[in-house]
Formats: sequence, C-alpha cells, structure tokens
Amino acid sequence: MERIWLAHYPAGVDPDVDVRAFPSLVHMFEDAVRRFPRHTAFISMGASLTYAQLDALSQKFGAFLQNVARLPRGARVALMAPNLLQYPVALLGALRAGYVIVNCNPLYTPRELEHQLKDSGAEAIVVLENFASTVAEVVAGASLRQVVVARVGDLLGPARGALANFVVRHVKKLAPQCDLPGAVRFRQALRLGAHSQLRPIELGPDDLAFLQYTGGTTGEPKGVELTHGNLIANVQQGYAWVRPFLGDGCETIVTALPLYHIFALTVSCLLFLRIGAANLLIANPRDIPNFVKTLSKHRFSAIIGVSTLFNALLNNPDFRRLDFSGLKVCVAGGMALHRTVAETWREVTGRTLVEGYGLTEASPAAIINPLDLDAFNGAIGLPMPQTDISIRDDEGVELPIGATGELCIKGPQVMRGYWRRPDETAQVMFPDGFVRTGDIAVVDDKGFVRIVDRKKDMIVVSGFNVYPNEVEDIVALHVGVLEVGAVGVPDAHSGEAVKIVVVRKDESLSAEDLIAHCRKHLVGYKIPRYIEFRKELPKTNVGKILRRALRDL
Repeated sequence: MERIWLAHYPAGVDPDVDVRAFPSLVHMFEDAVRRFPRHTAFISMGASLTYAQLDALSQKFGAFLQNVARLPRGARVALMAPNLLQYPVALLGALRAGYVIVNCNPLYTPRELEHQLKDSGAEAIVVLENFASTVAEVVAGASLRQVVVARVGDLLGPARGALANFVVRHVKKLAPQCDLPGAVRFRQALRLGAHSQLRPIELGPDDLAFLQYTGGTTGEPKGVELTHGNLIANVQQGYAWVRPFLGDGCETIVTALPLYHIFALTVSCLLFLRIGAANLLIANPRDIPNFVKTLSKHRFSAIIGVSTLFNALLNNPDFRRLDFSGLKVCVAGGMALHRTVAETWREVTGRTLVEGYGLTEASPAAIINPLDLDAFNGAIGLPMPQTDISIRDDEGVELPIGATGELCIKGPQVMRGYWRRPDETAQVMFPDGFVRTGDIAVVDDKGFVRIVDRKKDMIVVSGFNVYPNEVEDIVALHVGVLEVGAVGVPDAHSGEAVKIVVVRKDESLSAEDLIAHCRKHLVGYKIPRYIEFRKELPKTNVGKILRRALRDL
C-alpha cells in the first residue's frame, strides 16, 4: 500500500528516521548515561536512581551474572517482578552482560511459569520474594542455574527499605516462606558483582534481546524473538513521533503498566531512557487511591495506559483535582479506547488521549494517532515512520483503500519469528515480510486505520457480522455503566447471539435500561440478547478485558 499517511504526519515528525542509530540497546543506554548522568532515571516508592547510579548498579548485576553465576553468552535470564527499581537494574545488567531477557508475569500460576521457563530454556531468574514460592514449585523441573530473590525494600535506602520489608513480611504477610536452595539475595548479588568487572560484550542489531511471550489470549503463549535491532527501530520510531512534543532530559513519564509487558517495556522504559526522562514507577496500579496520591507529588508530562486504567482514574474524585498543567502526551493502547473514556479524559485533563496500536510481534508499536490530535477520532492512527501496512483477505490478497480485511504490518520492528516454532512463524508471516495481526481493519484515504475487531472475536448473528468493539462502545455510553465486555454465545435460532457482561456504576441500572439504550444506537441483530451483571470483569495483567474468559464462564 502506498504511504499516503506521510502527508498527514504532525509537523516535525521525520518519516525517514534512522532506525539503526545505535547498534544495540546497551549502546543506547550508555549514550543516555553520558548525556544525563545526574538526571533522575527511575522513581519508586519515594526513592530514585540517577542515570549514573543505574549505570553503576546494572554493571554490578551484569558482573554477578557473568562471573559468579557464570552464565554463558546468550543465556536466557527471566525477570519476575512488578514495577520496582530492581527491575531496570536487572534488565539493563543482564542486557549489558550479553543475555536475553524473558519477562514473566509475577501472577503466573506454577503451570504457566513452568511452561515459560522450560520453553525459553531460562538459566537464571530474578524474582521478587512475594512470588518466590511459585518459583520454588517449579525449579526442580526447569533448567535454572541461578535464582536471585529481591525484596521490596532492596533499593529504597536503609530506613525506608527496612520498613517496607517488615510490612511486606510481617504485616501484610505477602512473602510466604519457601525453600530455594542456592538462591542469592538481590543485594548480595550486587555486592558479589562489585568485586569483579563486567566484561563488555559486542552486541549488534541481529543479536537477540528478548523472548517476549504473547499473552496467550488466543492460544498457548509463544516466545516472540525480538532483536536489539527490532527494539532500537521501535524506539527510534517512537522518538521521531514524540520529539516535536517532548524535550530530551526534562520529562517525567508515569508508568503504571507493568514493565514486563511489551507496551510499557518499549514505550515507557526504553523510549524514555532514550530521551533521558524520569520514569515514575507505579508498583500496584489497581490501588487507585494510592496511585493518585503518588501522582499528586509529581509534575508529570506523559502517561500511557489502557482504557480500563484511564477509566478507573477518571472515576476517582481526587484524580480530577490534580494539576495537569505539565501534561503533554497521553497514549492509550493494549485494547480499544472507548469514546466515553477519551472524551471524559479531555474534559478533566485538558489533553487529548490518543490511541495507538501494536502487538508483541512488532516490538510492539506500529500505528499511532498524531499527538496534536484535537479530539477522539475513533481511529488507531497512522503507521509509524518506516512502517508499512496492508489490508488483506483470507487468501493474503491486498484489498483497496476503504475495504475491510485483516491488518498486516511490515517494518524493522517486526520480530525475527517465534522461538523454536517455525511452523507457527510461517502461519503469521507472509513471504514479503508482512505479519498478520489477526485484527480486522479499514484504512481511509488519509491513511488513518480503524480496527473493526479481532478476527477471532467476531460474532456472527444469522450470517451478519457483529463486532464486539462496536457493541461495547455503545453500551459504555450509558451513564450507569462502569465497564463492559461483549461476546458471542451459541443460539439455536441465529447461530450466535450477543451477550454483554456489565459492571455497574449505578446499582439501579437494569437489563431493560441497557436494551432500551442499545435500541437507540444499534440495528436489531447487534442488540445484546443476554445481559449479565458482575462486580468485576476478568482482565489481563495490563487491564485488557479477556473476552475468552467471559466466553468460558
């Protein structure tokens, strides 16, 4: 498809960005250290690290992995921790030592963790002690040579750290006792690493940086091979997009999504390291009151999240009273952004919440709206610099502009393939380099892309296609609805019927109210036939509503 979208880029965005500006992520980080040594890099629970401190600590951790754990070059190192200072230290230390990162969700069950450790062949894991019991259950069957156990207070300073550890262990009892023979404490690993030197490793764009596992929302999780070149390309693409709006060395981004998720990893962590920003880490974004209290102490200029997170913030009265005068960039991704959330965000903050789009297989960012957008437009945006898109039918034939088909993406940020699964790779990769996204989309004459829905989530009612996103967006317009998920359920007469599962904002809201509301906005076959009310909806670790779980239940 011709790059018609370039004519509609915001002023100052370079469409010919250098996607190989750095040989590796290590070179990019070390460049930031040289440029911003005294600037704050990460903030967590009242403590912070400068770029120089992050440099020193990550060198110590990398030296520990090389010289004490004696891991061979290219070994996979699993990280299983929430947004704490230990995460970037371990992440950068392992990358600098020449290892491949395997991010693990701390809330994994033993079965899920065991699959990921075995599949990746991870030889070391860094885990917060709160979740060490899960590792203890699977360590015997995994190929782990080294376990490093972190505590919440490790990098918070003596007094604050001791208090945090006491509360976790003895007040909230969040760290159950477990047996992990040979495990090393995180702080001990830093002390041991300080007694040796980190050996510099020559890394290039073709070297593997991450095995980033897919969320498993459409099947068994697969390890996506992302190289240093893939990540550098995506960071550079993002840098070109934000540069007209943000300055180097003077920004603060709020990171509430977990860094082990690809969206936050690339967009919050790596991109904002590139510009020398301060990263405000939120360890538990589900605790909205404490989240808002933390925000009140900082003048922040950027925030990324998912629609459900922004919705939760907007429903907190204290959030609405915050000072948003420094806010410049607000980006939603991971799931469809509901119009009501976007419009309310604009009313409350005075800033437009722009939607972007990505997938793990694209490192992840591929499409994003202009950051100077005046209002919500219902699109996921324009393809990023050096990114191509194609709308294709089931046979892989490209369709014309305005036609609806599967969105396919090509660019330097697209994965090398699935880890040890050439058959799975062949199913999603076309010979011309485009990757299937599984999303149904349409492109307009300016190049703006609109997602119709997930291919697998589409509901077929008497032969007519119903897209859950559309139903959810309409239902969410009702003032009594807090959250909604739409799925298809078997129906004897129509094959499938629409069912919605709703979390009420107003307890007096009834099914009849919602049916009447939908009749005003939807054609008959799209109106939900079944309505269920719940206290909460099943979500992924980043807050994306799990339609598969709704169907299963």
